Amino acid sequence: MFTTAALRLFELLSSLRARVEDDEGQTLAEYGLIVTTIAVGVVILAGILFRGALIGSFNSASSCLNGSC
Repeated sequence: MFTTAALRLFELLSSLRARVEDDEGQTLAEYGLIVTTIAVGVVILAGILFRGALIGSFNSASSCLNGSC
């Protein structure tokens, strides 16, 4: 009833539909965005909490680069 080409086309379309409807990759991307948001928040929080130490370290490094270590 169906030709071989028609069956191959049907299989190809079925395969494409399965890939498009698969939401597994979408879930992984959402988890990645959540983890990235948390990581950025932690870095910002660490920068705020250790502001004095960071400024002192950069000033010390700057002084050493100028030759007054």
